[in-house]
Amino acid sequence: MSQKYQALAGDSQIWKEHYYNRFVRPRASRLPGLKDVGVSPVSLQFASKASRWLEDEHLVKRGVKTNWKRQYKLRHNWAKGSCGVKEIQVAEQAPVPPVLVQMHDSVIYLADQANGLRAWSTKGPRKILAQTAFISDHTNAPPTSIAVDTQAADDGCSTVVVGFENGAFSLYKLRQQDARFVHTYSHEPSVNGVISAVAISGHYVVTMTATQLLSLYQFSATERRPTIKLDSPRLLHSLKSHTVWPPLSATLRSSTSSIVVSIAYALPTYLSGWTVGIQEVKVSSDGDFLESRLASAIDQHYRPLAFAAPPMMHHLTPLATGSLATSTGLELRHIHAKPISLSYTHPYLLVSHPDNTLALYLVNSTTDSLSISAGSRLWGHTSSVSGAHVGSRGKAVSVSRGGDELRVWELEGGFASSSARKRLATGDLSVRIRADVRDRSVVADVRPHVGLDLIGHALAGKARNGSCAVESRQDPSELTLSRGWIGFDEENVVVLKEQNQGRQALVVYDFT
Repeated sequence: MSQKYQALAGDSQIWKEHYYNRFVRPRASRLPGLKDVGVSPVSLQFASKASRWLEDEHLVKRGVKTNWKRQYKLRHNWAKGSCGVKEIQVAEQAPVPPVLVQMHDSVIYLADQANGLRAWSTKGPRKILAQTAFISDHTNAPPTSIAVDTQAADDGCSTVVVGFENGAFSLYKLRQQDARFVHTYSHEPSVNGVISAVAISGHYVVTMTATQLLSLYQFSATERRPTIKLDSPRLLHSLKSHTVWPPLSATLRSSTSSIVVSIAYALPTYLSGWTVGIQEVKVSSDGDFLESRLASAIDQHYRPLAFAAPPMMHHLTPLATGSLATSTGLELRHIHAKPISLSYTHPYLLVSHPDNTLALYLVNSTTDSLSISAGSRLWGHTSSVSGAHVGSRGKAVSVSRGGDELRVWELEGGFASSSARKRLATGDLSVRIRADVRDRSVVADVRPHVGLDLIGHALAGKARNGSCAVESRQDPSELTLSRGWIGFDEENVVVLKEQNQGRQALVVYDFT
């Protein structure tokens, strides 16, 4: 009898309905405009029609067999912040510049001068998939930026673009079936300086230099085999900016009719600190320049010179009463320090600040206008936030400077609805990741090491036991720090961490 109940408890159809009721239906209240299109509550009841699964329809496609019990457990662990920890050692000594990291489709891509380009798998046994040294022309120029093409390729390979300090950039294809990288193109060094950001989509590549020069290249689409060297690309446009400040994020969206290049960046405001801005450059599929648009998060009626006292000191004094307090309060929304990190995945723009907070902006891009909403502050971290990453559905992750506090955020839809504003006010937008250190393993090229953030747990334990004097005497070189890079996919959150003395590792938080 117990075996029958066990089989019944594992029935996939039961878990499928539970998954829908817990994780799909609640999204309806968070998606702006869904209630305005005539969607009745009855139509949101559980059904196997893919159209009712919002953006989870890939789980119910014909021919796809989903383990619903495993899928429910995965989403439940995300909701509770419960996970195991794995560690991948990537450098015994900190390279200068630091290791560059990107993550896509359960593969972590790393680039540094000493080890070249590497790829690690986050699924199954965590192992290195491929590694290659940079070509001889770049041996004296360290990599400074990296990006991965997120579009599904016909040849089943992933394309990676790496920018270098001398202004050059190279393209590589990862062939997982052969466990190797194939070098397909290298651009000559340029006098324009360091490439600070790159983006790639299909046969288009965007580079952004530290001197604020934006270049858009187009490769030939006639030959896409991964073993064939690419011809030199066509430089479609080269634009110079005087307002783009780091941190910045470069993205590239291509369609059959046009290419849209988006640069999100920090923007200094006269006498009032920093805000964020975005520039969109639209080009036709033939390479013709169509338009360039700018937008910032500052309201058009904002008056930075209207302060009665030095503007950067207002946060140290209590606000006045009356109408002056209202005016000053509105202006103070834009007064903050320079952002530490910035992540942009349309339409979400997420910024981290040194005052333990993040700010979420929504970008509205139509054929006629481009605008950025007023920022909404996100509270939850208890120390400076060194890095954050936001996905297309509003899920985001963030990590503190000390590397010991990670949070998962559900920001879908912004804060236009009353339920979202209530979640913002009550602090229910995020959950802290609580790793099970007992489920921990170390993967290294040379030899295993003590886990990096075990030190953080030990210090936290001493603080809970009242051993504050012992904690204060710890050698600062033993403390774990976050390099600011953090990424995630459906099953993992990955953080690049290091000790002050230099050793670096990727810490993988596994929610399966």
